[in-house]
Amino acid sequence: MNFIAALSGTFFVLLSLWEGFETIVLPRRVTRRFRLTQLFYRSTWRFWTSVVRFLASRQQRENYLGFFGPLSLLLLFGIWVGGIIFGFALLHWSTGATFSTPEGTSTFLTCIYFSGTTFFTLGLGDVAPLMTTPRILSVLESGMGFGFLALVIGYLPALNQSFARREVRIALLDARAGSPATAAEMIRRHGRDLALEELRHLLHDWELWTSELLESHLSYPVLAYFRSHHENQSWLAALTAILDTCALVMIGLEGACERQAELTFAMARHAVVDLSHVIQARPDRGGEDRLPPERLLEMRRFLADSGLKLRCDWEADERLSALRSMYEPYVASIARHLRLTVPPWYAPGDHTDNWQISGWEHT
Repeated sequence: MNFIAALSGTFFVLLSLWEGFETIVLPRRVTRRFRLTQLFYRSTWRFWTSVVRFLASRQQRENYLGFFGPLSLLLLFGIWVGGIIFGFALLHWSTGATFSTPEGTSTFLTCIYFSGTTFFTLGLGDVAPLMTTPRILSVLESGMGFGFLALVIGYLPALNQSFARREVRIALLDARAGSPATAAEMIRRHGRDLALEELRHLLHDWELWTSELLESHLSYPVLAYFRSHHENQSWLAALTAILDTCALVMIGLEGACERQAELTFAMARHAVVDLSHVIQARPDRGGEDRLPPERLLEMRRFLADSGLKLRCDWEADERLSALRSMYEPYVASIARHLRLTVPPWYAPGDHTDNWQISGWEHT
């Protein structure tokens, strides 16, 4: 019995430490099949999203879902800390430790209480070990607790900085591609007076953004659950709009930057595929067609009215379909899993950008 308790305690301590290391410190994607952190997010997100259907308005749903990312991180920290405390309590129990207590008796609850006060280095002194082995374990746990908490707290600014860098570029896209961002609007606004050179610079900047997005969200997958400030914006919507724009430029947009579009498309497609794998969202190849033939024809007319000529023949349509099949199934699966909205290719009619209104107008 003591051996089983010692083995179980060691398992809980090592598992908690390793999960914390992989989630916070390790700067690469973890390919191990079973992970406690992955199981935690899969189960809690399913429960969290099940409540959405009871909320009436879209704003209420977005506000509710926006709490999940930061709150889940705090809950995950609590699970790791609880695992370490419970593991050391089992180790104390397995040694047959006796403690000096006000009641004069030692139970397993006493081991848990002593382990908790030791982990958080409270030093209350009301419970003290009377044997050598528990004293050694208490020193080890206090040092481990101090280091673990310092390490976790130290990495929180890195998470916030990664989120802030992601949102800065998304906010800049508002005036450049509309709210929500669409490929047709992005090309139209950058094609005024045939100044498509600006579009090349934009795609180059977004090539860097997608590489940063991939690196940060592979290192910290919890960032995928952090939602943007506006309901009609998200990292997935921005990434989709960039992929759509690159696809249109690649099939043949007169005077545009095809080579830069190819580079940005490759990086963005890499990001969306890898991130769908990280959050365990299998590609959805049977979803709704985002660009039916009649909508594609409308978009071509819309661009033509703006002085932009988009290639229109059977070969261009086939290539566009092939490009779409490379990323749209992954976008659809991520959107379904995270409860995000995928932007259209072309939004007919006049729309007001986020920068043109404020909360006062809403009120």
